[in-house]
Amino acid sequence: MHEHTQPAQRKKISLFIADLDGTLVTPDKELTLRAIAAVDKLFDAGVIFTVTSGRPPRGMRMVIDQLKITAPVSSFNGGVFVRPDQTVIEEYDLDPGVARQVIDLIPQCGLDVWVYQGDEWYIHNTDAPHVAREGWTVKFPPTVVSSFPEPLDHVRKIVGVSDDYDAVTHCVGRVQQALGDTVSAAKSQPYYMDVTHPKANKCYVVETLSRICGVPIEEIATIGDMPSDTAGYLPELPGRKLGARLRGDYHRARRTQFRTADRAGRTPAGVSPKS
Repeated sequence: MHEHTQPAQRKKISLFIADLDGTLVTPDKELTLRAIAAVDKLFDAGVIFTVTSGRPPRGMRMVIDQLKITAPVSSFNGGVFVRPDQTVIEEYDLDPGVARQVIDLIPQCGLDVWVYQGDEWYIHNTDAPHVAREGWTVKFPPTVVSSFPEPLDHVRKIVGVSDDYDAVTHCVGRVQQALGDTVSAAKSQPYYMDVTHPKANKCYVVETLSRICGVPIEEIATIGDMPSDTAGYLPELPGRKLGARLRGDYHRARRTQFRTADRAGRTPAGVSPKS
């Protein structure tokens, strides 16, 4: 007598959260027609689509407009949640004293320092590595200062920058050791260290968007490509970070696998949003 097993029922996806750089957009920071079409299919299936990024809110405007996103978006790795019209819903700023310690520590590691404070991006040197690239990405120029504005209120993100990848990795460790759970510190690119409020990481992004959008966590699918995308809930897999695995109460999140954008402009494939 043969036993017949029922095929596993495909779980419903109601909210799809995509990281931007290295995932949804190409290395030239562009959305391909295939990416736009994939998002349109999600909308047609009744799935809420939104994005999360280390970019500031106004650095996400073009993507929001091109993809016709109507849901809240997460900027600064979850440091600021805004509506598509840039209205702030929730924000998590670094403590001013903590921000000062980070700004003082980063140069000791041999990294340049950028500060995102309020709506502004402050740097010391326009010729420093990746400044031009960042300006192209966020679509607005930095403000050059000899010292960062005091008081250090409303600091959303501090970035350590270097093409010495080992130095960036070392600096992440030093910041984490020195400041512990008062910050979230992780590499967002091999040459970037992002330091934000401890709640500004992608684990809290899922929790917050679940609450704001009214979608159960088990109906959320995520996609990302770097450790800051996966902090706390995504397994680190070689080359690409796929699926979702939330800690503790988040263990119910369904595991999904998607193909991330690459140099050929490929975008999430195998999206099956219907239940």
